[in-house]
Amino acid sequence: MRGPVKQKALILDQDGIRRSLTRIAHEIIEYNKGVNNLVLIGIRNRGVPLAKQLAQRIMQIEGKEVPVGILDITLYRDDLSTLSPHPLVRKTEVHFPIEGKAIILVDDVMYTGRTIRAALDALMDLGRPKSIQLAVLVDRGHRELPIRADYVGKNVPTSKKEGVAVLLQEIDGEEKVVIIELEEK
Repeated sequence: MRGPVKQKALILDQDGIRRSLTRIAHEIIEYNKGVNNLVLIGIRNRGVPLAKQLAQRIMQIEGKEVPVGILDITLYRDDLSTLSPHPLVRKTEVHFPIEGKAIILVDDVMYTGRTIRAALDALMDLGRPKSIQLAVLVDRGHRELPIRADYVGKNVPTSKKEGVAVLLQEIDGEEKVVIIELEEK
C-alpha cells in the first residue's frame, strides 16, 4: 500500500485468506475434474503470491504440481498514459506452453474489470489456451466491463470512496484484507 491510509474494516485475516484460498482450490479442482492440463498465472503484483498459494493447496489436495506463471500487464493497460510518464514494466514469466491449457488467471481484487481485460489481451499474445478462468481473492463490485470471476474468495460491496487493500506476507510482511478510505481527489 502506498503512503498512510485509514483502515476502515478488516475483511479477512490470515486464517480467512487461507480458508478462502483452500475453498477456491477445491472449486477449481472440482470444476476442472482434476488438474490435468491446468496452469495458474498470477497477475503482478499480488496475484503472483496468491497463484503460488493456490498451487500449494492444489498440491496438498491432489498430490500433483500445477505450473505457475507470472503475467505483467503494464503495456496492455488502457490507462497507461495516465499512470506515469515512465511506467515500470516488468517481466512476464510463463515458462510453459499455454496452447490448449486451462488457465486459471489469478488476481487479488476485482474492481472495474479493466485489469482483467488487459490480462486477457496479454495472455492471447502468448498463445491460444483451451479456456481461461478467473480466480480473485476479493470482488468489490463497480464493474465497467462485462467480466466476472469464476472463483471468488469474498464479495465485498464497497463505495467508490473506499478501496480494498490486500496485504500478503511475501510483499507486505503481513497477511490481511482491509477496506480503506481513499483520499479525495
